[in-house]
This record gives sequence, structure tokens and C-alpha cells, in this order.
Amino acid sequence: MTPTTLCVPGPHGPMESKVMCFHPWSDVTLPLMSVPEIRAVVDAWASVIEELGAQYPWVQIFENKGAMMGCSNPHPHCQVWASSFLPDVAQREERSQQAYQSQHGEPLLMEYGRQELLRKERLVLTSEHWLVLVPFWAVWPFQTLLLPRRHVRRLPELTSAERDDLASIMKKLLTKYDNLFETSFPYSMGWHGAPTGSEAGANWDHWQLHAHYYPPLLRSATVRKFMVGYEMLAQAQRDLTPEQAAERLRALPEVHYSLGQKDRETAAIA
Repeated sequence: MTPTTLCVPGPHGPMESKVMCFHPWSDVTLPLMSVPEIRAVVDAWASVIEELGAQYPWVQIFENKGAMMGCSNPHPHCQVWASSFLPDVAQREERSQQAYQSQHGEPLLMEYGRQELLRKERLVLTSEHWLVLVPFWAVWPFQTLLLPRRHVRRLPELTSAERDDLASIMKKLLTKYDNLFETSFPYSMGWHGAPTGSEAGANWDHWQLHAHYYPPLLRSATVRKFMVGYEMLAQAQRDLTPEQAAERLRALPEVHYSLGQKDRETAAIA
């Protein structure tokens, strides 16, 4: 899990990047790792947020999985980019969460999570500390949002129990993704938490930690969705509804398709 670091000058000030490998073996992706191994990844994510967040206002952890997502190195890994400014998406999330908090007095994503728990139709997975859902605004076929049940602003604030539970629910979600078309499911994912750096001590209570998963596959292991034409020039179109996507993901087993029968039985017991 030892990262490689690169520091570069950026148009808005200095930036720093790291590459973090998930596992010593190049053919072991996150859904094939054990829960304790994934927990080590979660701890490494929290540590790098603390390390780079001491200097930079935004630390973006993201994973591009698979050649379809432009990943040139097949060894399972993620990247960490720390910037001296808030990127566009972070600014939009800051404005929307701040506006909702000012109007309603509570974090936007906390209330959204509660509403989805009541409706249930867009839920994929729930656990003691986390929930996975297909957001109503999803435009990618099997896009999901991963949320803590408790109000948490940043990854380092997660308790040990929440980190264990996160590792478990991540394994289940990513196993479902792989099982959908019985392939190593490509996606881009990333964590969003409250800004850091010199303003880390400010009031960021309107922020709620969350992770986005954006997978491109639509109908099979080779048929993907393309954002082209009307979608680039006018408005994104959905090929299936969020409710349909959630239902399909919910119905999938939580034991990886690549495991033999004996391995499946062992995994089911575990």
C-alpha cells in the first residue's frame, strides 16, 4: 500500500499526486480481496487525507478500473490528487450542500439518505453503518452512491467499526458489479469529503462524506454506454431507470462468480 508521490506546479498553484496499489498481486481486485485487506485500503485512504489535507484544501481519491475507463496499468490501484484549489465538482457540491443546510438546518445527504431508506426502491445494500443506492439523478446505467448513516465529514473521522463495515459493504457492492455481467466490472469511483487545508477548522457541517461509482457497462461485458450526440450537446439520457438498476443489483449474489462451489460455500459461511 506504499504510495508513489509526484509534486507538480499547477495552473492554480502546486499539486501533489500519489499512486496507491491495493494488493501485491496484479490480478487481485478489490472484490477478490478479503475484508481485512480492504480495511487496510480504507485506513490508507484516511491516512493520505490526513497527510495531504494538512496542506491542500482538496484531496481527491479516485480509482479508474479497467482499460475501458482509460486505466493503462492493470495492477489494481487508485490515485490521489491534492490541489491548491477546489475543483469544479467540489465547488458545485459545496454550494448545493451549503444552500440546503442554510435553508433546512441539516446536511443535504443525511436527509437524502433517510428518504431513500424509507422508499427502499433505489437501495442496493444496507448495513449497520452504510448504505448503497442508485441516486435518482444517475445517468450511468449502474451508477451508485455510497453513504455513511452517521454524519461524517471526512474519511479520517470514521470509527474503527465504520471502517470495518465500509470494507464489508464495498466488497459486496463490487462483487455484485462483477457478477452482473460476469466480468471484472470497469468503473471510475471517488471519495468526496469536506475541504481540508488551512480552512479545515471552519464549519463544514453541511458536508457529508460520500463516494460515487460511475460504471459504463450497459447490456453486457462488452456493450457500454457512450455519452455522445444529444447527451453531450443537450441532456444525458437514461437507458434504464434508477429503480430498475437498483433492483438488478439487489438481486445479484454477494459471492463472486469466479469462485468454485467449495469456495462459494466457504465465502457464504464467512
